[in-house]
Amino acid sequence: MPFAISHGARLYWRQDGAADKPALVLLTSIGTDLSLYDPVVPLLTPDFLVIRLDTRGHGASDAPAGDYSLDLLADDVLAVMDAAGVDKASLCGTSLGGMIAMTLAAKAPERVEALILACTSPAMDPSTWDQRLALIRAEGMGAIVEAVMGRFFSDAFRAQHPEVVETVRVGMRAQSVDGYAGCGAAIRDMALLERLPAIVAPALVVTGAKDLATPYDGHGERIVAAVTGARHVEIGGAHLPSLEAPTALAGAVRDFLREVRRGTAVREAKDTLFEAGLEIRRKVLGDAWVDKSLAKRTAFTADYQAMITRYAWNEIWGRPGLDHRTRRLLVLAICASLARWEEFRLHVRAGLEQGGFTQEELKEVLMQTAIYAGVPAANTAFTEAAEVIAELG
Repeated sequence: MPFAISHGARLYWRQDGAADKPALVLLTSIGTDLSLYDPVVPLLTPDFLVIRLDTRGHGASDAPAGDYSLDLLADDVLAVMDAAGVDKASLCGTSLGGMIAMTLAAKAPERVEALILACTSPAMDPSTWDQRLALIRAEGMGAIVEAVMGRFFSDAFRAQHPEVVETVRVGMRAQSVDGYAGCGAAIRDMALLERLPAIVAPALVVTGAKDLATPYDGHGERIVAAVTGARHVEIGGAHLPSLEAPTALAGAVRDFLREVRRGTAVREAKDTLFEAGLEIRRKVLGDAWVDKSLAKRTAFTADYQAMITRYAWNEIWGRPGLDHRTRRLLVLAICASLARWEEFRLHVRAGLEQGGFTQEELKEVLMQTAIYAGVPAANTAFTEAAEVIAELG
């Protein structure tokens, strides 16, 4: 097994992937070992040389007694990078791992290409950590395990994947009290807020939609506000996205680092296409409906909304071969034929409100639909359209 030595402690680490790929170091949450990233690594190794380590006090790494500091834990990461022959790497850290990543980026900016800071914070309540550390020193790790599981995972994930939760639970019960307490002291004593402005690496803050431990409000938002150019993305799951939402986390990592390495041209192009599509979407459907639709976006639906705005509205509705009136009438005929009544009502309402067609033209479309798609489809279409017309007065 490979070990690196840092400040007298042995640190266990491993690497996956090809050595000619860009290096990506994964840093773990307190109370977990490098297996935290097992579901994510296969999704990342096609693009990266992935390096993981057991944080001091965890897993197969040494667990010396006494308080640790974030600077000490950052030095440990540098020792592992040196052992792996990596001069510069991107860092992806979860919770404590994110705190270590921020510390390393502030103290050794020349070694850090980019940061992905998942479910983490630049400041925590010291009294809470004092109480937790006193409890485990008095009663052992079992005294906090169940409370931690409640913060690590969402209720739904615990119910659906008890085997994953049990694996983490068993690992935490076996955790060295000295190691956990040492890292807990590093969290308790951190003073990251004043160091954040010194970070020059591109940074992506990832928050879990169901994370109770470090939600965006009060935690991630403070990083975004203090680190120049830092961006934020929300994904599903709670505090350990590599276990609860591995595909979403890997996707966010790949997309962000691809942009960092290739420049902002790709994102700027996507933004341009989105804005062009949004302009057409507003012309066709009206500002009120579009604003309402955008306001309802979630981490689950945001990418889909962006895709249909870029492609359906910009690429198709923006083509010069047909005018918007013709396209509106085509949508009505297709939706009626396929019984897509929610979309049908939307386009009936929008077309009449926006002056895109007349009631007479709508009637003619539905008459022709009866011939080519069937009378039952046209019957329902006339009923649905009549209800919308009545609502519009």
